[in-house]
Amino acid sequence: MTAMEGLPVDLRAFHNDVEGHLLAAAAHQEARRAAARFTSGLDWLSAEQRAEVERRFAAEHLGLARASWQRTARRGRELRDEYEALYRRLRARLLALALLAVAVVVAAELAVLVSV
Repeated sequence: MTAMEGLPVDLRAFHNDVEGHLLAAAAHQEARRAAARFTSGLDWLSAEQRAEVERRFAAEHLGLARASWQRTARRGRELRDEYEALYRRLRARLLALALLAVAVVVAAELAVLVSV
């Protein structure tokens, strides 16, 4: 059981929104740190140039992270759709098997009753 299962829908949506904002803030922080690490060895840049390179690097880093998240979300949706389809087929097969078993039992009962 997860912490989200017992929450009302609106509270769950709020939780998801907060989590999304925290993830975005962490991604921005990570991009800024990566940009600062990248430019730390470029001593020949002026402060203004360094700031511009850091800004562009961070923007590119965030773009890559966003693309990665979108691919992951898309693949998650694809997998969910595949598993839901498999589950529906399995459920239909199990229902058919259960109905067949009931039909066999009823037929056997009728055969026993007719032979008595």
